[in-house]
Order: sequence, then structure tokens, then C-alpha cells
Amino acid sequence: MARTDPHDPPAAPSGRRVLIVFCWLWVGVPLAYGVYELARKATQLFTG
Repeated sequence: MARTDPHDPPAAPSGRRVLIVFCWLWVGVPLAYGVYELARKATQLFTG
């Protein structure tokens, strides 16, 4: 029998896990693109 720590949160159901991944991608992809564009334009600003 497996021992579980009472302080560990319960695992999310499969459908909930898909929703969580989708939400992280919904926020993460535009954020990553914005950081990329910021770095690209900052490089242009300082290098001419």
C-alpha cells in the first residue's frame, strides 16, 4: 500500500489537467512572444 503525505494536494482529474495546460499556454505563448520582441527591439535600439 502506498503512503501519501496528508499535506500533498490531490491530483487534478484528467479533464482539469488539460484545462490547466491550455490556460498556461494561452498566457505563456503571447508572453514568450512579447519577451522575444522586446529583446529584438532592445538589441536594435542599442546596436543601431
